[in-house]
Amino acid sequence: MTEWSALSDELNAWSGIGREVTLWWRDDDACRANANLERLLNIASIKQTPICLAAVPMAVQPDLRSLLDAGIDISVAVHGITHENFSESGEKKCELSGNRSTEETVKQLVWGLELLVELAGEKAIPVLVPPWNRIAEAFIPLLPRHGFAGLSTYGSRRMSNPATRLLQVNCHVDPIDWRNEGKFLGTERALAMLIKHLKGRRHGLVDPDEPTGLLTHHAIWSDEAFEFVIQLLTETRQHPSVRWLGAPDVFGLRV
Repeated sequence: MTEWSALSDELNAWSGIGREVTLWWRDDDACRANANLERLLNIASIKQTPICLAAVPMAVQPDLRSLLDAGIDISVAVHGITHENFSESGEKKCELSGNRSTEETVKQLVWGLELLVELAGEKAIPVLVPPWNRIAEAFIPLLPRHGFAGLSTYGSRRMSNPATRLLQVNCHVDPIDWRNEGKFLGTERALAMLIKHLKGRRHGLVDPDEPTGLLTHHAIWSDEAFEFVIQLLTETRQHPSVRWLGAPDVFGLRV
């Protein structure tokens, strides 16, 4: 349990300076009710930990609604439109790429949000999670003009407000090895990512006010990955300095 001891030491360091560790959880590519998503939400329910599902509007199935009343704080964010790649050949995958009509595409994002509101009601939030965590800069100032209040990608944010009335809060811990068939990275490497961001916040090397985000992908989650999440929630939920935030709190949407 050496890896978990290292996490405990970091959490204790936060306690030692009287600071609260804020964490949040985003799960990408929610489209339909399936065994893996139900398993993930059951874990969240047992551990009473809020979770934000990034749902692809044009791929969402009505049966997803059946999993949204799990007795926990569940939010549903807009995960692009169709999760389709529009990048030029040889470029990294991106749906919201610079070679698309920005105004027309943002209108499609708004329509996507409306679809999710129909499905999830008040659980749907005006937060955009770009597929592949990439978005062309030209889109960003248009988002708040069309009702979006939040943006979430991956990695430490450069600024909290990339546009007026738009709050960016990213994820920082993705325990999947995308270069190795989407396998679980392993506990040691996954925790190293978490501890690195927490230390960066504590020492002011990254934005100390940005909650540290856990990113999961239930569709490709293995038993090892599920076990990691269970242990992570167990270790953090019992520590007095840790608070897991719901997405409405993360993005300042709670009334």
